[in-house]
Amino acid sequence: MVINSEYLEPTEFLDFDKKRVHEKAFELTKDLKTDKEKAVALFYWVRNTLKYNAYAYYPKIRANLKASVTMRRKNGFCMSKAVTLSALARAVEIPARIHMVDIINHKISQRFKDMMGTNAFHCHAYSELYLDGKWVKAAPVFDVKTCEKGGFYPMVEFDGEHDALFASHDPEGNIFIEYIKDWGIYSDVPIDKIVEIFTEKYPTWFNDSDELKFPPIKRDPLSLNK
Repeated sequence: MVINSEYLEPTEFLDFDKKRVHEKAFELTKDLKTDKEKAVALFYWVRNTLKYNAYAYYPKIRANLKASVTMRRKNGFCMSKAVTLSALARAVEIPARIHMVDIINHKISQRFKDMMGTNAFHCHAYSELYLDGKWVKAAPVFDVKTCEKGGFYPMVEFDGEHDALFASHDPEGNIFIEYIKDWGIYSDVPIDKIVEIFTEKYPTWFNDSDELKFPPIKRDPLSLNK
């Protein structure tokens, strides 16, 4: 398969041309030989080091979606963590892209659902990395503490060979994640599409002004589950 060069280039959001991003990518992979080993190392760094923070997903502030900004803040949401993983992968010459979907997380609190006005997370995202001749899906979303706090099990684990996405049910057989819509793949964040979707789907907080309606980013990222 011929891979489009767009999946290897820096972009506005996958900004691995920034020193913070490419230096971290090389640091994490310097002693590794194969792309699979590198991809696994990058995945676990993004999953575990960058704390999950749903409150940061506000696309009218474009910087919220940049890999370099997410790494500086040390926290992010589904899209920004997928962007960061894909940017780090491109930095070490692994083709990478973004896949955007809508999901329902059946384990989030009623308070959070009331705040959003829906139980659906629109514009959820995960990475796709090109490894050993195929595209492999990887969702480095919930860090260990967030999983412990919210009971978000099983955790997503990645071996560089098989797709690593949320499970439909938890270990006790309770429904966990539903994938309800597929928006397709992108070489960069589809920012205009996200704003359009948020405007339609989150009218209670997104439409009226440019001010952030979610609590500020400094709020405890684990409060999604409280």
